[in-house]
Amino acid sequence: MRSTGLVSVLATVAGLATASPTRTDPEPPTKRSSMPTVTVSGNAFWQGNTRFYIRGVDYQPGGSSDQKDPLADPKVCKRDIALFKALGINTIRVYITDNSADHDSCMDELADAGIYVIFDANNPKYSINRFNPESSYNHVYLQSVFATIDAFAKYPNTLAFFSGNEVVNDMVNSTLSARFVKATTRDMRQYIGNRGYRKIPVGYSAADVAQNRKQLSDYMNCGTDDERSDFFAFNDYSWCNSDFKTSGWDQKVKTFAGYGIPIFLSEYGCNTAGARNFGEIGALMSRDMTGVYSGGLMYEYAKGVNNYGIVDVNGGPDAEAVQEGEFSKFQSALSAYPPPEGDGGAQSKTHAAACPTKDDNWLVDSTLLPAIPEGAMAYMKNGAGPGPGLGGAGSQNAGGTSTGDAKPGSGSITATPSPSSTKNAASKPNARSVDKAPIALGALVIVLTLSGTLLL
Repeated sequence: MRSTGLVSVLATVAGLATASPTRTDPEPPTKRSSMPTVTVSGNAFWQGNTRFYIRGVDYQPGGSSDQKDPLADPKVCKRDIALFKALGINTIRVYITDNSADHDSCMDELADAGIYVIFDANNPKYSINRFNPESSYNHVYLQSVFATIDAFAKYPNTLAFFSGNEVVNDMVNSTLSARFVKATTRDMRQYIGNRGYRKIPVGYSAADVAQNRKQLSDYMNCGTDDERSDFFAFNDYSWCNSDFKTSGWDQKVKTFAGYGIPIFLSEYGCNTAGARNFGEIGALMSRDMTGVYSGGLMYEYAKGVNNYGIVDVNGGPDAEAVQEGEFSKFQSALSAYPPPEGDGGAQSKTHAAACPTKDDNWLVDSTLLPAIPEGAMAYMKNGAGPGPGLGGAGSQNAGGTSTGDAKPGSGSITATPSPSSTKNAASKPNARSVDKAPIALGALVIVLTLSGTLLL
């Protein structure tokens, strides 16, 4: 009886040991885990050892007034990604995101298409007020900004973050807000480092204002390393179906020669001279510009009331995306002017600019930046926590402001995050399948041990 029972048990265990694992649904291949991150070195962006040029579009279906996150709706983004691929772009800029939403589906789809994303960290409710910067730079504002970083830092195709967009404009008093935008840039870069994320570039998107263009760009790249931006971008609509010299782009290249960090156009595409032919892409990809500029983003993908868009998506997420006439023109220009080979004349070393001095067009009279609000300091160690999303109460007059100036160097990375705070959500192992063989072998050992006792 003992030997018969033992044979039966051993047969059962042997069957378990040879049983196949539970079948799992096959997952489609994804580039997310293998997509190289883009880095900054010298005055250029790099994808590994290859120079990376931004060749993309500004993407905000419905416009800023619609207050919707296009990357939180898989139906919307999948519809549009198909056309991004048809265009042949490698980057999109998204102005408004919901830092409380799930973006895995859209970011994965974009990665599969080889497309990077530059995110604005602000939205109309959580931003710096150009005419009241002291009150709007507060801990509630920074909590939302940091939560946006948390929401997107895990994706390898997150290319960069903007700390502000056209906060400084052509009104001279608005230049006083530059100190608070630069402080936000410093805080974002420190938060990224203190939370253990990879070094995601942070910079500013400026308006193209002749009277303060040079001062603002120098200001964002002056001071100690912790205070300086990783790049500088501006919105330029001066090329109106013209050429390199008529547009004045030749003079801007001379102005920014030797600047020391990457420069690109965060918006371009003047539409005041009829249908656009996008000849500026040829200039951007030529040696006339590649030693200074790193490409640009055409304004814009979705057609709105300003008639800049190249695709009509009016009608909501269920609407079909209809190509406008300029879609094929933009597509053709991208194809005709590919990225140049080699380094494009890029500088090998990053360096700071001299801080501008106060004058009639630039009212900032100090190189010191506002200290981070005391209430925001805990985020550096403990994380920002859940984001307020697009339905939050806002931060413009939330209190908890800066109480003085910071010492240069105060924005350096100082904390070592806990292991739980640095988990990379970009890697999502599949835990649905369990191999039964190790369990079965363990059971076999137990049975054999018992059998020896029974046979005694």
